[in-house]
Amino acid sequence: MAKIHAFKGFRPGKEKVSEVASRPYDVLNSSEAREEVKGNPWSFLHVVKPEVDLPEGTDLHSALVYDKGKQNLEKLIAEGYFVQDEAECLYVYGQTMFGKTQYGIVACAAVDDYLDDIIKKHELTRPDKEQDRMNHIRVTNFNAEPVFFAYPDHAELDTIVEKVVSDEADYDFTTDDGVGHHFWVISDRAVNLRIEELFDKDIPFTYVADGHHRTAAAALVGQERRRNNPAHQGDEEYNYFLAVHFPASQLTIIDYNRVVKDLNGMTGAEFLEELQEGFIVEERGSELYKPGKLHTFGMYMEGRWYGLTAKPGTYNDEDPIACLDVTVLSEQVLGPLLNITDLRKSKRIDFVGGIRGLEELSRRVDSGEMAAAFALYPVSMKQLMDIADNGMIMPPKTTWFEPKLRSGLVIHSLD
Repeated sequence: MAKIHAFKGFRPGKEKVSEVASRPYDVLNSSEAREEVKGNPWSFLHVVKPEVDLPEGTDLHSALVYDKGKQNLEKLIAEGYFVQDEAECLYVYGQTMFGKTQYGIVACAAVDDYLDDIIKKHELTRPDKEQDRMNHIRVTNFNAEPVFFAYPDHAELDTIVEKVVSDEADYDFTTDDGVGHHFWVISDRAVNLRIEELFDKDIPFTYVADGHHRTAAAALVGQERRRNNPAHQGDEEYNYFLAVHFPASQLTIIDYNRVVKDLNGMTGAEFLEELQEGFIVEERGSELYKPGKLHTFGMYMEGRWYGLTAKPGTYNDEDPIACLDVTVLSEQVLGPLLNITDLRKSKRIDFVGGIRGLEELSRRVDSGEMAAAFALYPVSMKQLMDIADNGMIMPPKTTWFEPKLRSGLVIHSLD
């Protein structure tokens, strides 16, 4: 069963939280981050993307960068912009987007749960990215950004959270992207203990929704601290790491689409003819075409949208991976027709999160940068959990979660 842990979080003051809270480190590049922090010395990007305070061209993985992150965090704490809660607490973090609010329980997850596969994964991680986040945790001595977890729905946990959020939020602000962020501190020890007990008694697994590299890095640093501590007891803070746990039914995975640079030597007409082997192809004209169900695709090419319906035999709904539309597209189109076989390394394909809209797909094709675009029907939480439960790995760039968690609302010290 899943173990979660209340902790003495470090948090910004209410009057500064909207300026402190930042987008996560991996959703913007260094130049975008430099632009975003202009005029805002309190932005948490100074901690999670500290290269913004170093000369352009600085090696992002150099000791200078991690040391700067540590200095910036220590400064925020020393100047009182982050203050540690006196008692161990759990927290609730709500996010409102497009009129819908999802509520997550902010708690520390257990390193042992990651090592014992109680925390289920659905993506492969890259060693270089793991190492980067490990270095950040090692040097700052904090889990500075939470990971995004899901758990199977639980009625009593829902009731507890509903009661917590019926009170006035400790933080309540809206970011420039229109997303509302709401945050409650659960100071009642009995409530915290009950939440911990329910996870330990009733929640068999939790699932990494977003943040596989941060999760792996946090667990590996915890494991490393154990090895290096001859007096290790098992209850030290480094045995836990920061996570926000959402009930699965509240989460929405949006589409994660593909654009390709060329048609592998074919003309558009030849490509359409080849597609008819595995798909029913219907021209849809110039209006955006969004697929409305599994095994249907939108395709944009040469100024026109097409609807593609996968023919029986091109997918296997009994297999958690073979039923995914990203698999169907790879096995029926990208590989055999376009000779794009390694999605992680090929320079002939790019990926576009659905939050950018289908207009981004047609724009990139119309600009001449890309030859064709494919709009996919999004994966469901049930599919994600089935794959994780079966110990399988999703193809690259399959899931896109929105809204993203803001960084800097609460952080966890490893001491």
